[in-house]
Amino acid sequence: MSGSSGRAVALCALLACSLLSGLTVGFWGVAAATPPSVSSAGPSGSPPMSTPADSVTCPVDRLSPTTQDAAQPRLVEVAPNPTTDQNVGDFVVLETPPKTRVDNWTLTDGHTTATLPNETVSGRTALSTAPNATDQLTDDPVLELEGSIRFAADGDVLELRNGSTTVDTVEYDRAPLAQRWYRGSAADSNPEITADGQWWPHDATCVPPTQSDVSTATAFVLPDEPAVPLETIRSAEDRLLLAGYTITSSEIADELVAAADRGVEVTVLLEASPVGGTPAASEPVLESLVESDVDVGATGGEGARYRFHHPKYAVADDTVLVTTENWGPSGVGGESSRGWGVRLEDRTLAAELTDIFEADFDGWDTVSGEAYLADTSFVEDDDSIAADVSPSYPTEHDAEDVSTTSAELLVAPDNAEPRLRTLIADADDEILVKQASIDPSLSLLEETVDAARRGVDVRILLDSTWYHEDDNEALAADLEQLAETEELAIDVQLVDDTDRFEKIHAKGVVIDREVAVVGSANWNENAFENNREVMLALHGSEAAAYYAAVFEDDWEGDSWSLSLGTVVIVLLALAFAALVGRRYIRFGDEREIVKPAENSRERQQ
Repeated sequence: MSGSSGRAVALCALLACSLLSGLTVGFWGVAAATPPSVSSAGPSGSPPMSTPADSVTCPVDRLSPTTQDAAQPRLVEVAPNPTTDQNVGDFVVLETPPKTRVDNWTLTDGHTTATLPNETVSGRTALSTAPNATDQLTDDPVLELEGSIRFAADGDVLELRNGSTTVDTVEYDRAPLAQRWYRGSAADSNPEITADGQWWPHDATCVPPTQSDVSTATAFVLPDEPAVPLETIRSAEDRLLLAGYTITSSEIADELVAAADRGVEVTVLLEASPVGGTPAASEPVLESLVESDVDVGATGGEGARYRFHHPKYAVADDTVLVTTENWGPSGVGGESSRGWGVRLEDRTLAAELTDIFEADFDGWDTVSGEAYLADTSFVEDDDSIAADVSPSYPTEHDAEDVSTTSAELLVAPDNAEPRLRTLIADADDEILVKQASIDPSLSLLEETVDAARRGVDVRILLDSTWYHEDDNEALAADLEQLAETEELAIDVQLVDDTDRFEKIHAKGVVIDREVAVVGSANWNENAFENNREVMLALHGSEAAAYYAAVFEDDWEGDSWSLSLGTVVIVLLALAFAALVGRRYIRFGDEREIVKPAENSRERQQ
């Protein structure tokens, strides 16, 4: 016995037993906590933005263009581990005041020494023993070093000398593949201090959050409202950008082709190496796009800027659409996942997201759709094998146009994690978190627990699908034990089986019913530190209330509303109960779920 019929019969039995025994029947489970009252004196506008230093994880002061001349010579960048064979072309970047003579200058690692040529330099100059190879790796002018110095990929200390005088010293640790070391600012004013720095992927963006005074947005959830993404694509008149992890929906592809046919400039960017391989359902979709002159790119591979290109967004003219769902039937198609989405029209955010898209699309690790189709082996995905009839889910939450006071564009790895930590740290009353799963060591979870220690009520709703169940149950047990030990208001629940969606795929947060965060980032370190992710933080009680209401409904589970057929069953059950008197009848769900021995894929969702 399974599904809604099983639930109906079980309900009938409980009602019958209740009538016969005179007892009130209670349903076992985790009761939904009553939402705390939110003071009307809460924030009426958007909170103050953090300073750039607090809201980015990247070396923004080193990657942002500057018109100021250097005050003194210094080594500002090291590239010891490029993707070239045997690291040929590795280099350092010297930054100098205008017209600096570098004759009699040397660079040493303490073991070998190279000599700079007798030249006059200004600003940034790359130094290398293989200038032809280096010239392919940087836009800076290149000077050839005389000597055999190599820059160790496992870490080194480099010293720049003018004769016997030390000009600058830097130290770096083990170099990630294709990443660059960027000097920190602590040693800028004192050449006697050995400078440290930070690794950052070559050609990756480094931007702070972007905030705009958005007054309205369309909030929606899936599988309830799959029409919203389609409507957004159909609305494009001049420009349409679509970014995702994968694309397997022929319906989405048809709309992209139709947009191109009516003269819209359509560009699509996807992940080149999804976990487990590129799904076979992507092949005909990509072929149709390429054949229709849609500009398609795939980014990733060895040494790529991002571990995974994992966002789910579109820009249609000045309209921005951000979701938690992949561009497939089970995602934006409304055939499986509980997801969150938002659409808003704002020129500032659309322009910023367009800049992000173009930087990702134009990167050195992006290949054309034609090249990708020629070189990629597509794989069947067990999870994507469709049934004869696509599942259908009710529309319980219509899309709503909601008022907002502002919206922030957050992107990972640039700025999303520190900004989200700040938003969580500012919580006063309540935090609602909905995720497929959560890394127990993630800083955002630690910040959420700290909020509970300040008296904030925290509820976390997790997925219960078999490949998440064990880890999520363990996390729930650990957090509830912590809550009991420290007397914290933390409640964690795995979503009940429901007829309203198959699984939780949303990645959302609601804070004080004043801020809602919607986007692609799973709560794990890889998402925030290595992936390209895109989120929108919506400020305003009306927007936050929409997602909070969906959270509450999913937290409470199915309403078990009674159809006419179910009412008949109830009446029959009551009649039967009257005949059998006080006999104990037990009904249960006897389905047996057989789990595979192991999950063969790390799931990027």
